[in-house]
Amino acid sequence: MATLTDEELFKLIEAARSVQKHSYSPYSDFSVGAAVLTRSGQVYSGTNVETAHYKGICAEASALSAMISAGERKVRAVTIIAQGDMPAPPCGDCRQRLREFSNDETVVYVLNADGSVAKNYTVDELLPDSFGPDHLKSRSTEET
Repeated sequence: MATLTDEELFKLIEAARSVQKHSYSPYSDFSVGAAVLTRSGQVYSGTNVETAHYKGICAEASALSAMISAGERKVRAVTIIAQGDMPAPPCGDCRQRLREFSNDETVVYVLNADGSVAKNYTVDELLPDSFGPDHLKSRSTEET
């Protein structure tokens, strides 16, 4: 599991808290913020965006999209904050998205509404025995 400095974790928590304020969630009234720390040290954040046809984008997917749009591909750590009394771990779709850009060292911090860490997970703990890019590579590629 990746070890973050106190400064890195604080920066990641603050990025998720800050972007959560921009949530567009008029239908669920459930605002979520997420931030990803890349291996290069950059932080990208995103919030949930809902639409009238009840399809939207989760905060984690939004943050990953910002990361990808900036040309980054490797996640070191993630923070997720949601409103309410219970911390909100990523949904199944977001777990798969996080798996795509993570490795065994990536840590996901699920925060309480006040920004304190409720629990942290590895991606493998969130999505055990997952299917990923390595399953799609040919045997000859794996052996070289």
